[in-house]
Amino acid sequence: MEDYEQPPEEKLLLIDGLNIVRRVYEAIPADDSPEKAQGALRSSLASFRRALSEHRPSHVLAPFDFGGRTWRHDLYPAYRQKRKPMPQDLRAALPEFRERIKDIGIHSISVEGVEADDVIGTVGGLWAKRKPGAELVVVSNDKDMTIMLAQGARIRDHFKPEWRDAAWVKAKFFVPPELVHDVLALTGDDSDDVPGVPDVGATTAGQWIAKYGGLENLLAAAGELKGKRAENLRAHVDQVRLSRKLVAFKTDISLGLTWNQLRYQVPVAA
Repeated sequence: MEDYEQPPEEKLLLIDGLNIVRRVYEAIPADDSPEKAQGALRSSLASFRRALSEHRPSHVLAPFDFGGRTWRHDLYPAYRQKRKPMPQDLRAALPEFRERIKDIGIHSISVEGVEADDVIGTVGGLWAKRKPGAELVVVSNDKDMTIMLAQGARIRDHFKPEWRDAAWVKAKFFVPPELVHDVLALTGDDSDDVPGVPDVGATTAGQWIAKYGGLENLLAAAGELKGKRAENLRAHVDQVRLSRKLVAFKTDISLGLTWNQLRYQVPVAA
């Protein structure tokens, strides 16, 4: 591990744990096996170390999905129904991996019934509220995560690598960060089996939301819109409102953590 000094100012680093692990695993051109899982986790550990070295946090947390049903399944039973399950060898190796990142000073957490995104949204929101002006960095290339820019976070795509800022969001979704989830409610999200309005892609959805300033404003004015896509929107209003709930982060989770628990301590030997 590279030399590391404690930063002079407070900075929270939130690492989307499985976002890194799953992408590293899928990038390895081999069949599922214990050897592939171990190789992916060795590379993932190096990525976590690099994140620490690059961002030099005072506090750090890596949330992981708990697995199984969540509150989103209660709202929509088909949620993630078609998603490929995590390979068993990788799942079996995760507890050891989480111990390894603990050894390098990274606290991790999984909460039953919610996803890592919800934990990031909750902790990031609390950090922004209780420590105004303190830096917040989220390491993830999940498009949903750009909503955190609205809370003052900086979003780092660890793999390109690049910063995703408001200009990046505007170029991709045509809206400011706080309206990204409104766009996703219209387009849906195939990776999570969240339904969208038929024939409405990111460009149409983004332009509609940008013009009307938000999803509810758009729905209120839907009768003014012309064309087949507009007809589809009017026919799927209830579905759109459901999808908006599904893509939103739950930000009121009781985690039982203290800021002191998340404070990064340089390991004696890592």
